Amino acid sequence: MQSNSSDETISIGREIGASLGAPVLILLTGELGAGKTTLTKGIASGAGAAQEEEITSPTFTLIHKYTDGAKPAKRPAVYHIDLYRIESRPDLETLGLDDIFNERVIVIVEWPERLILPTNWPMVQIKLEHVAEDVRKITIRED
Repeated sequence: MQSNSSDETISIGREIGASLGAPVLILLTGELGAGKTTLTKGIASGAGAAQEEEITSPTFTLIHKYTDGAKPAKRPAVYHIDLYRIESRPDLETLGLDDIFNERVIVIVEWPERLILPTNWPMVQIKLEHVAEDVRKITIRED
């Protein structure tokens, strides 16, 4: 599929998020600036975990957790993980991903090719590619 703007990318993400059940692992690939965080805004919003404006890139914090705020939560939490700065297995182990993968949540990972993730959850692989200035090709594969 193709997105012609950031708003369209968010809309595509909303559709994806609305269709998800937990647990699920979403692997986002694409070069810098391809729209991974923009797509995540829509996915988390569509899953009911946060509003689009609340979603930011976890490049420096590495992990953001979004929940619907209800007690108890009516929708699964969404974890947004950015592995761009992770360079080794010990770095990955400091993130506490084992704890996250013990929850029934939606996990979205940017730069998943950096390291193998420890889970047998259902996976959705999404590749974003620059086609033109604001145009992205989005390829989705479910495993």
